[in-house]
Amino acid sequence: MTWTEMQPLLTQGTYDTLYMVLWSTLVTVLGGLPLGILLVLTDRGGLLQNRPVNKAVGAVVNIGRSLPFIILLIFLIPVTTAVVGTFIGPTAMIVPLAIGAIPFFARLVETAVREVDHGLVEAVQSMGGGVPTLVWKVLLPQSLPSLVAAVTTTVITLVGYSAMAGAVGGEGLGSKAITYGFQRFETGFMLATVLVLVALVTVVQLIGDGAVRLLARRGRAT
Repeated sequence: MTWTEMQPLLTQGTYDTLYMVLWSTLVTVLGGLPLGILLVLTDRGGLLQNRPVNKAVGAVVNIGRSLPFIILLIFLIPVTTAVVGTFIGPTAMIVPLAIGAIPFFARLVETAVREVDHGLVEAVQSMGGGVPTLVWKVLLPQSLPSLVAAVTTTVITLVGYSAMAGAVGGEGLGSKAITYGFQRFETGFMLATVLVLVALVTVVQLIGDGAVRLLARRGRAT
């Protein structure tokens, strides 16, 4: 396969991969951020201490993290079909990608929020600050660099998930690699696909690292 033949396939595959990853990242952040904060607030000593709720949410998160994505992908076919109307294509893959990543991201959020200085939390509580004040004025701003690092890690994980999604009709670079690289024994195309995936991950990591350093410098300045 010549470069002229590979280029449109790689371009379309890259577009589909970015489409799946960006939208599933948005859904993951919207779903995983509240879960991670809830795990902290309902834990022992938290402002909303509630051990049954904490244990229940923690169990759901742990189960979600323990399932291999390829199995979850197949298991969620009825859910994906009910939500999107089909289980094939980049839009359909957003559902399992997000569901698979939310528990992973929630634990990263929990870890990031727990790093916030407990003295700041106690100070806000002593001044009568409620849960919204604590979350928006202390927990999120203070843990922002760690949260950005968590988002970066999640995006990279979703790039890997999206490649696996190609095995069940998810399109993207994974699908192109399977169809043209593996099934048609096009080693050159397979190598090109791997290089594009490596480039995507590298760019995401560089952007994420740069954002974390910038936020950390601003935090020290204030």
